[in-house]
Amino acid sequence: MNILFLTIGAFDSIEKHGLYPDLLRVFAREGHSLYIVSTRERRTGLPTELLEDASSHHLQVRIGNITRTNLLEKGLSTVTIGQCYQRAIQKYWRDVRFDLVLYSTPPITLAGVVDWVKRRDGARTYLLLKDIFPQNAVDVGILKKSGLKGLIYRYFRAKEKQLYAISDRIGCMSRANVDYLLRQDPEIDPAKVEICPNSVEPLERTITAERRRELREKYGIPQDKTVFLYGGNLGRPQGVPFIMDCLRACRNRQDCFFFICGSGTEFPALQAFAETEDLPNVKVLSSLPHDDYEDMVPACDVGLLFLDCRFTIPNFPSRLLSYMQARLPVLCCTDPNTDVGDVCQGGGFGWKCLSNDVSSFCTAVDSACAADREAMGAKSYEYLLANYTAEQGCRIIMKGLE
Repeated sequence: MNILFLTIGAFDSIEKHGLYPDLLRVFAREGHSLYIVSTRERRTGLPTELLEDASSHHLQVRIGNITRTNLLEKGLSTVTIGQCYQRAIQKYWRDVRFDLVLYSTPPITLAGVVDWVKRRDGARTYLLLKDIFPQNAVDVGILKKSGLKGLIYRYFRAKEKQLYAISDRIGCMSRANVDYLLRQDPEIDPAKVEICPNSVEPLERTITAERRRELREKYGIPQDKTVFLYGGNLGRPQGVPFIMDCLRACRNRQDCFFFICGSGTEFPALQAFAETEDLPNVKVLSSLPHDDYEDMVPACDVGLLFLDCRFTIPNFPSRLLSYMQARLPVLCCTDPNTDVGDVCQGGGFGWKCLSNDVSSFCTAVDSACAADREAMGAKSYEYLLANYTAEQGCRIIMKGLE
């Protein structure tokens, strides 16, 4: 088959490790031809360019800026992505006919180009639903359903419904996502909605005891304490005020240490908080060298997930798979609608608490410090192999389109 994959953001090669490259490599090994469309933001100064290698054809399309810019430019660039993609496909792949279109959210503004390819080629369409927008933006106060922001909300809500309507199959990250989608949009045929979770080709993320000591010493992390790691985005969706409350509540603990490494709109506030409070068992860094971070994950003892408690939509952070590959148990602090904590706790490799309950967080920390974390970490990795491999993701997609 000729498979067209539409995505946003940086996408260099399917040979790199990540959710989408891992999945696409499986399709390539199965003998399918891959055509990938991704973005080049205006700030790079680079034009639209077609890159080809033995495993894929990759069209990097110049668009406006959608990151590190103001809301107006981000909004306009997001709205016009589909048009930019369609023009590029017409120019560079005029004679190619596609059998399957794969695409993910964000963004929801690809409906036009997906529908165009579907009608032109008779292609099947598969949506990998990773974000339920615009409701997620309403939940954390970025959008409103009334006033001027209400107009923006209604525009994107119509685009969302259009995307669902043109999708032959919709792959959701978890059971809670499936249930929410069908409640929110009852006009969707339940038969075309299924669980297609985040997936990877698992790598060995273990390190030697010597490397563990070296990294902890290098970054000022105690050798003899249970180290809790959060690595990833720090924006509104993570509920940073709750993170601050938890760190403050644990400041006098002698048995644990919190290492936070990330970036995002709320990172400066968290960094300033840590410096002002002078927390003795907390280190906050914006980044590490790539190899150091990859080894730092297994050098820690427990992975942390945070989601704002205001979310009414279920989320399933991809960060979980990084922790699982490193054989870490996971402490999930989420809203009541997200089921990632149920997965981790039910699978015997984690704990959960609501992300507005500091007392429950402290209790979970108690449990994590006292647990047989090596045994729980082994269960974490076993669960990954049983449920979240890219081969399984490929099979789910292909079976759903039979």
